[in-house]
Amino acid sequence: MRAYERFLKYIGFDTQSDAQTGVTPSTEKQLKLAKELEKEMEELGLKDVGISEFGVVYGTLPASKGAEGRPALCLNAHMDTAPAMSGAGIKARIIENYDGKDIVLNEKSGIVTRVSEYPSMKAYVGEDLIVTDGTTLLGADDKAGVAEIMTLCERLIADETIPHPELKIMFTPDEEIGQGADHVDYDRLKATYGYTVDGEAVDEFSYENFNAASAKVTVRGISAHTGMAKGVLKNSALMAMEFNSMLPVFDRPEHTEGYEGFYHLDSITGTVESTVMEYLIRDHDRDKFEKRKEYLLSVTDFLNKKYGYEAFETEIKDSYLNMLIKVSEHMELVDNALEALRESGINARAVATRGGTDGARMSWCGLPCPNLGTGGANCHGRHECISIQKMDLMTEVLLRLVGKFA
Repeated sequence: MRAYERFLKYIGFDTQSDAQTGVTPSTEKQLKLAKELEKEMEELGLKDVGISEFGVVYGTLPASKGAEGRPALCLNAHMDTAPAMSGAGIKARIIENYDGKDIVLNEKSGIVTRVSEYPSMKAYVGEDLIVTDGTTLLGADDKAGVAEIMTLCERLIADETIPHPELKIMFTPDEEIGQGADHVDYDRLKATYGYTVDGEAVDEFSYENFNAASAKVTVRGISAHTGMAKGVLKNSALMAMEFNSMLPVFDRPEHTEGYEGFYHLDSITGTVESTVMEYLIRDHDRDKFEKRKEYLLSVTDFLNKKYGYEAFETEIKDSYLNMLIKVSEHMELVDNALEALRESGINARAVATRGGTDGARMSWCGLPCPNLGTGGANCHGRHECISIQKMDLMTEVLLRLVGKFA
């Protein structure tokens, strides 16, 4: 079975995660795909297959003959899709031999993927693209990675002459809400190092990522009758706007690139009496990252002094750290990945990803784990797509890569 065929089956499972539930997995529906993967892994012949109480799927592919003594290698992808858009009832279609022009996803609703807005589409000319009808995301992030890893396992089991170490296969829930690696059982995994297959472009390999944190800013106002509000009313919604105005305008995602960090106002809800703002804090540089957090707290202190009471409360929680320091101690992971990509005909380069993966958390827990692409594009929204040929190509890359550890 080709990777895209598996992928089309997996996107039939709605696995959207939800940061508000407070449980793991955050949504029960993720377990439906987990159980399907458990079944498939057992049917393929993987060993020690099972789902943990936290919805993590584990399986082991024994080493090829002669590679039994080599350190075990983990391959990871995540099952959930982003909360940003629905992944239920996905209506996928295949555009054969894409011509590089704008794609009408939904004529009735006027939804069009415009090349002027998504210039990366030019990399897929002549290939067969899987797209949505524009009413949902596609789920390439990261069911494409799941499909490519599963297809790799099938290929290795079918051809015992392909060298590879013991492979520890792991599929995690809740990566999109920063909780995917919270409950990885490293004693059960027993891997020395690994890779996540959770990127987009196949020619981009990442072993650097953002340091990431979230901030919850609660603003407490004072309500009063508008006719008698003078000197009494404190409008928390306006106070929240004042807080946001004190953050650098050009330190926002829409104005940054490369190694530039940012503050991102992810949500805001409120009334006159109470307003809550949720921020994402990102920076590749650890010192700058810490200073960003300190600045939020200094704004909080300043405004509390201005208003004369504890009107603002800021809670900051770290999400993950830059994997660079940990992966740099195992540069064979980088060298082997770049070699496998180039041997597959990909003009690959190492890039600092402007995001994070489960591998970032796992690297800091003792499992160095850089990130490979899947062949997808425009993730987390209605314009998400993936190339069938690039999914095949990434399966070939994985075949070459695991052989380098045998």
